[in-house]
Amino acid sequence: MDQSGFTKNRRSRRSPVLLSASIELSGEKIAVKLRNLSEDGALIEADQLPEEGSATWFERKDLRRRGRVVWVHGRYAGVAFEQPLDREQVLRNIPQTRLKSQPEFRRPGLACRPLTEYERRMLERWMTASPVGRIGE
Repeated sequence: MDQSGFTKNRRSRRSPVLLSASIELSGEKIAVKLRNLSEDGALIEADQLPEEGSATWFERKDLRRRGRVVWVHGRYAGVAFEQPLDREQVLRNIPQTRLKSQPEFRRPGLACRPLTEYERRMLERWMTASPVGRIGE
């Protein structure tokens, strides 16, 4: 879901993620995907979502926050927290970005083992072979 038009009216910066979470509605837990998280709320995704205006508990690992569903659109819903999160709580629930490992390109080293008798004969034949099999070819 594209939210590029909504960013101008946000009270706090949203951090895009794709994590598992859950919301609790009337004692029933519903598994959701957490799409973004901020100090004031979260964007969730699920097949079955509560109705707009429903009071819920949002849970992600050790984070548990009371909130309400402020909007629902298809598989997505916005949850506003009653009490804002501290910036540290938001960052604790957002995994660190992993740096992509850079491959190291190196020339292969030369083997320091002596040639076998077979390898030595093959090398001698190759070095003495004519580049042309027969005259005129």
